[in-house]
Amino acid sequence: MSSETPEYDLVVVGGGVNGTGIAMDAAGRGLKVMLCEMHDLASATSSSSSKLIHGGLRYLEHYEFKLVRQALAERESLLRNAPHIMWPMRFRLPYQSHLRPAWMIRTGLFLYDHLAKRELLKGSNSIQFNGGSPLVSEISKGFEYSDGWVDDARLVVLTAKAAQEQGADVRTRTRCTRAERDGKYWSVTLTDQITGDQSHLRCKAMVNATGPWVSALFKDTLNIPAPKQIRMVKGSHIVVPKIHDEPEAYILQNADERIIFVIPYEDDFSLIGTTDVDYEGDPKKAVISQEETEYLIGIVNDYFKNKLSPSDVVWSYSGVRPLMDDEGGSAHTASRDYTFEVDEEKGKAPLISVFGGKITTYRKLAEAATDRICGFFPKAGESWTRHAPLPGGDFTSQEDLLNAFKIEYPWLPSGLAHRYVRTYGTRTRVMLEGCESMGDMGRHCGGNLYAREIDYLLNHEWARDAEDIVWRRTKLGLRLTAPELSGIQDYLDHHSQQFSRKVVHSA
Repeated sequence: MSSETPEYDLVVVGGGVNGTGIAMDAAGRGLKVMLCEMHDLASATSSSSSKLIHGGLRYLEHYEFKLVRQALAERESLLRNAPHIMWPMRFRLPYQSHLRPAWMIRTGLFLYDHLAKRELLKGSNSIQFNGGSPLVSEISKGFEYSDGWVDDARLVVLTAKAAQEQGADVRTRTRCTRAERDGKYWSVTLTDQITGDQSHLRCKAMVNATGPWVSALFKDTLNIPAPKQIRMVKGSHIVVPKIHDEPEAYILQNADERIIFVIPYEDDFSLIGTTDVDYEGDPKKAVISQEETEYLIGIVNDYFKNKLSPSDVVWSYSGVRPLMDDEGGSAHTASRDYTFEVDEEKGKAPLISVFGGKITTYRKLAEAATDRICGFFPKAGESWTRHAPLPGGDFTSQEDLLNAFKIEYPWLPSGLAHRYVRTYGTRTRVMLEGCESMGDMGRHCGGNLYAREIDYLLNHEWARDAEDIVWRRTKLGLRLTAPELSGIQDYLDHHSQQFSRKVVHSA
């Protein structure tokens, strides 16, 4: 390669929650970092979770006390660092004596309350269900505890944004098609997935954080044997019009020892999931099966007065979780813990590969991986992310920020202001800079989506197409019609053409 080949300390392959977390942490410690993602940020597993920041109550049954303790501790950090996209939520567990005895549930909840320090979240308690409960009349007792809700895709995007603001070079729609060791460096080839153009760079260390593709990257790109395999498990969710008006989520036990969540979602809907099914094939092609839909609906109908049918499903999604392969056991008992493998030889550039993990512990995983990476960079700084707000999260209360926006933007409809608080937090001010009325918001694209927001997502959050905007940057796809979605794509295509003309003219 020529002397003009760009050089980085670290290249991170994979734009999910783990990859962006490592890129953010490493860039903040002073490393020169580049992150590449072959699709959009959070386009696979990281946008297909149950949207929970939780310790994993059911993991206690499998004796994963270390994982639960770590996840419980992380809840507090994440809730403080991103109050716009995360908030506490109470969970109700209806009691079914033939599934788990009361003493077992009480013991589990006691551990859940005390395994880690808890400041923001209320402890557990027993509850009684009366005639006004949304549950069937046969269920009269239960338990209640606290966990957290998260907009998973926005968590990834904001972590990538934080990485960029720490100096990282973030490239989406960019595939790492070849990487080979050249002494103390990796020689890396990147391919633009839109234009097909190739670029070359070199780096002193690499991270393989490609989630379900972590083992395949060794064969397809690195041309070296994978140190271990992952177990791909498909988890599917359905979204239906809300089946009750309470703010609490429900955690439902089933005879197969699995649990299903019913979570209030986007004000007017209920999110139901998840399944656990072993999966083979391309993770991007995972879709819910009829059997999974019927399974989820069947469990909900066993508990709730309001009965569902498949025709009630307004949206579904499936994600493939890359779990550590224990070569045995059922999919739902496979460990959600993580590990990373370090491939290093004296005098040669190192490779760190991430296996497993869960969204709640992403920051801790990133910190541990970056600690290991920094062993190769003696001048790197110390860990710093535990108390670092994500972009837009530098405030304490959604209510206080909403009240501030009412004063700053009295012309902004309350529903729209509320959504901006829960999506962009204080970065709403960047998006609305110069706006003095709704007339300044530009074209109305359906629902409460305006051109001003689309432009912000294009210019600040790597959005490229309608799916990026209405399903990952927001969840407005639940409310938009097919013609409105087509109109958004037309707007984006026009914007892309204008951008191309500017580039040609400036050249």
